[in-house]
Amino acid sequence: MSILAKQSIKKLSIYLAAILLAFTLTTPTANAKVPDYYGGVFDEYSYEEYFFLSGNPILFTGKPTITEKESKNQLTSTYKFTLTSTAGDKLTRSIVYVSDLKNHETKGQITSNTKVKSFSEKITTVADKATYTLDDYQFSQGSVRDNRPATDYYSGNVVGRKIYLKNYKSGTKTINEKITVFISGRDVGYKNFWGSTDTQIMENEIVSDAGTFFVTSKVSDSKSRTLEYEPHTPSLSSFVGGHSVVSNSNIISEYTYNMPYHAGTGTLYLNKEKTPTIERLIVPKFRDIANHWSKPNIEKLYSLGIFDESSNFFSPDAPMTKYQFTAGVAKAVDLRVLEQKATSRAPAKAAYSDLDPKDPDYLFIDSALKKGIVSPVNADLFGAKQSITRAEAATIIVRSLGLEGRAPSPGYKTTFIDDNKIPKGAKDSIYVATELGLIDPDKKNRINANEVLTKGKASQLLVRYMNFLESDLKQNYRDDMFYFD
Repeated sequence: MSILAKQSIKKLSIYLAAILLAFTLTTPTANAKVPDYYGGVFDEYSYEEYFFLSGNPILFTGKPTITEKESKNQLTSTYKFTLTSTAGDKLTRSIVYVSDLKNHETKGQITSNTKVKSFSEKITTVADKATYTLDDYQFSQGSVRDNRPATDYYSGNVVGRKIYLKNYKSGTKTINEKITVFISGRDVGYKNFWGSTDTQIMENEIVSDAGTFFVTSKVSDSKSRTLEYEPHTPSLSSFVGGHSVVSNSNIISEYTYNMPYHAGTGTLYLNKEKTPTIERLIVPKFRDIANHWSKPNIEKLYSLGIFDESSNFFSPDAPMTKYQFTAGVAKAVDLRVLEQKATSRAPAKAAYSDLDPKDPDYLFIDSALKKGIVSPVNADLFGAKQSITRAEAATIIVRSLGLEGRAPSPGYKTTFIDDNKIPKGAKDSIYVATELGLIDPDKKNRINANEVLTKGKASQLLVRYMNFLESDLKQNYRDDMFYFD
């Protein structure tokens, strides 16, 4: 692959777009989703969950069948389980949920309401020689998904009631007992190109003839893509190392129970992890970054195709333009801009006079404009060649995350000594970006909002941005929910 000829730039752009598409198709789906509402975990091989109605926890294992089908704004989710325990207990379950979806296009949100369409469940236990049959299942879940350019966020609430009929023998007498399970819970999550997490917390109040007891299940399914450096040991080589995108998927579960009439109190854990997948990236060969402090950042971004310089020189201390940074953010979050069809004879007219629709990155800019994460200079100019400042860069990133509204009410002051120099339109983004750890003040507590970003500093900011998408969101939606909720 040559990076010296101008003609190769277009080929490189198409190649990198293919790499991003390949990640989407060949890695585990980026949409993490907890299987049903029982606190179970699964990998490619098997599924596990705990059952509590008998009064003592029973670990069931097996292979589930999970399917989803969406048609005419309705999502049908089907869960089928055939499970056994080491003691010979058996569980069969088949439940179909139907979700009515409503797309609020002007708000960029989707709401859904979920109900049970059909159900059947039967458990036979060896220890108490009993059969538990699900006789009635009432269930309702309402959720909202906020679709932001970089990340989708969602939240849902669940209420329900299950009635089981327990049948067992006491001596020669057959006993029929009703067990009622009252359910309440919530489901939160996010999804972006770099990963997703779905965390579910369910509270179960179980009422039986023996008394009332409680079980809480917490389960979190996470999928993530991370960049890892791969050293190249042989010294006689054209390169010394490169990067890979490693895709991981794991699901963890925690059950806490308070069953004073049976097993007492306790906590149980489950964990499943799928086999990682690896995608090797192209190797950067810039000649002017060997001793530069931002070399690791630059090499990461080049490997991913976020930079596609047409020479062997990156010029890390040169200013980063608004065009380059906006395209970099769009590529970093994989906005999935569609390339113009090869059959098109003439390109679409550019939205602004300083944009060229024939440029390989034009559609990234156009998408960023349409999604509102970047603003033009005026009705005629985008400002493509202008050097980007820290304030402008922070605004683009925070808007892409949809978090600009998390700043305090207007009229507040930041703690920085140069607060009065922060542009009015960028103040909220500067505040949020510092709270998220994306930008930091200098040693004198100046945020330097109007400082022009060099390509090296802009690379550092873009890598921090991707790290936030890779790991910070996961910590907030998993660890904080599990251990500090």
